[in-house]
Amino acid sequence: MTRILFVKTSSLGDVVHNCPAVSDAARALPGAAIDWIVEEPFAGIAAMHGAVRRVIPVTLRRWRAALWKPEVWAEISVWRRELRRERYDAVVDTQSLLKSAVMSTLALGTRHGMDRSSARESLAAAFYQVRHAVPRGLHAVERNRLLTSQALGYPQKNAADYGLRVPAAEKSGYVVLLTMTSRADKLWPEERWIELGRGLRAPAILPWGSEAERARAQRIALEIGATVLPKTLQLDELARLFVAARSVVGLDTGLTHLAAALGVPTVGIYCGSDPALTGLYGAPHAKNVGAAGRMPETAEVLQMLG
Repeated sequence: MTRILFVKTSSLGDVVHNCPAVSDAARALPGAAIDWIVEEPFAGIAAMHGAVRRVIPVTLRRWRAALWKPEVWAEISVWRRELRRERYDAVVDTQSLLKSAVMSTLALGTRHGMDRSSARESLAAAFYQVRHAVPRGLHAVERNRLLTSQALGYPQKNAADYGLRVPAAEKSGYVVLLTMTSRADKLWPEERWIELGRGLRAPAILPWGSEAERARAQRIALEIGATVLPKTLQLDELARLFVAARSVVGLDTGLTHLAAALGVPTVGIYCGSDPALTGLYGAPHAKNVGAAGRMPETAEVLQMLG
């Protein structure tokens, strides 16, 4: 049995973008045992992938915030021992950051990663035993897929397949509006969300994660008569919300990528980032609108929704 360990720890969108590489490996190497190291908040995504045998959650952010505590080092030691119970034929770090490269050295197996000119942080390449050239201009999904195919030695020839599985849900008529994102330059003005909501002619649901996001969602919902969720949802709950929706409209955020990866009709609104590199990709019912420095008009989004 071929044993493969993926290292892709964060963020949510990056973790979603790694799923097609996992699907490729499972298809090319039938019967392979595939494990995945991922930050605990995003472990639910790896668990949704049908080819992943074992999800190995890591709490790197919490550890780094308290490295002076003996109990943290004890926890790290236990985690390392558990990881090293298995020897892998290949350890593939698709994150290509210094933190993920260092983490890959804790596993037993040949470490593969991007070379200095390809990695997001060039120092990461020093920790790999086998380095691969991956063009920077490719979409993130294709960078992950190309690195994995080179590391595992198979030709990359199929379309992207996210491989995510969630329980089937009966379709409802609502539209999910994801009005939150991690950077201010990625936000779409509230007045355009209001115009969009009024033009949908369908009930809308607005999830949120922080108090600031809830306040924004409530202001928008008040103007369009939409529903703001009363509490934050876990990833599996959001996935079920998405698959039951008529469609999802969201900003450049991991949740929008998750909705697209689940096969839901999804429109990604881009204002401060380049969809050619990190846009919705390889999903059959996903569309991007806007670009870095070019905020889309409401009519463009409505047209994308059909």
